[in-house]
Amino acid sequence: MSDTVSGLAPALADALLSRVRGSKRVVLTGPEGPDGDSIGACLALRRVLAIVAPGVQVDVVGAVSARYRFLQDFPLMLPNSAAAGAEGVVVLDGDCKRLPAEVSAAFAAARWTGLIDHHHSTDIAGYSVSLLDAKSESTCGMVAGLAAAWGVPLGPELAELLYMGVVFDTGAFRYSNTKPSTHRLAADLVETGIDHSNIVLRTLVERRPAALRVMGMVFGGARFAPDGRSLVGTVSLDTLRMASAKESDLDGVVDVLQHIEGVEVAALVTERKGMAKISLRSRGALNVATIAQSLNPNGGGHAKAAGCVVPMDDFDTFVDQLGAVLEAATRL
Repeated sequence: MSDTVSGLAPALADALLSRVRGSKRVVLTGPEGPDGDSIGACLALRRVLAIVAPGVQVDVVGAVSARYRFLQDFPLMLPNSAAAGAEGVVVLDGDCKRLPAEVSAAFAAARWTGLIDHHHSTDIAGYSVSLLDAKSESTCGMVAGLAAAWGVPLGPELAELLYMGVVFDTGAFRYSNTKPSTHRLAADLVETGIDHSNIVLRTLVERRPAALRVMGMVFGGARFAPDGRSLVGTVSLDTLRMASAKESDLDGVVDVLQHIEGVEVAALVTERKGMAKISLRSRGALNVATIAQSLNPNGGGHAKAAGCVVPMDDFDTFVDQLGAVLEAATRL
């Protein structure tokens, strides 16, 4: 039987906790290539469950960028292969359609499954317990709500993780998903004594030297539509190789493309072997989650921030086709 309710209804929070307490081992995970909100939410929920379900082994799995090594709980992250054998698998800040292969296999074999997410495009069907709150600015904000519902107090270790996710998904409170409640939560988290400035700098600002090189190449080769309303940045496999860069060095690059004067929608297209990863951003009324899902039904996200991965034969041809799609979308 599946429990599916939108938001953080007390009965739903209790249903999730009951599932966890009835298990010996539970795995928390995010989509492939987890971001700051997913990582923060997984590690924060592990801390919360250690208090309210102390007899249960709760592991967090995911291939995480070294950008997050400043976190006290970073060493607790396990490889995707460690998901095997879990009785319950809970996906945070994404859905089961975007899991890495090893985690997807563990999800399929689990006795029960859960979802905690805030993306408008997420399909909540198919989970034993589904928590979806599209009004929340972040999944970390939802985990903060669960902690409060279960009577877990905020301490600096928990607050560090939650604050990271909040600032990541709001762009340090620059994005339109920031609400009065977001600032109230942030104030509560800062009040625990965390070094909020360092969290923002390490999560959103600090870069490796290789990131500087690859960013210069992306910005120099960005392709504007003739009317300047859409912009596509590209990162080929050769670009990454020449810059000695990794995909994680591209964090935040699409946001810079988005904030060029006159641009309404921006995309960053990263080449993988036979595939293209697309990150989309919108400044106006254009819903990029709809565009992402038109390119791949498993894609999606928010109206102003979305993405997908699609198969392609030739990278340059694919980039030209995507540029035409975005240009046409801005004219509707």
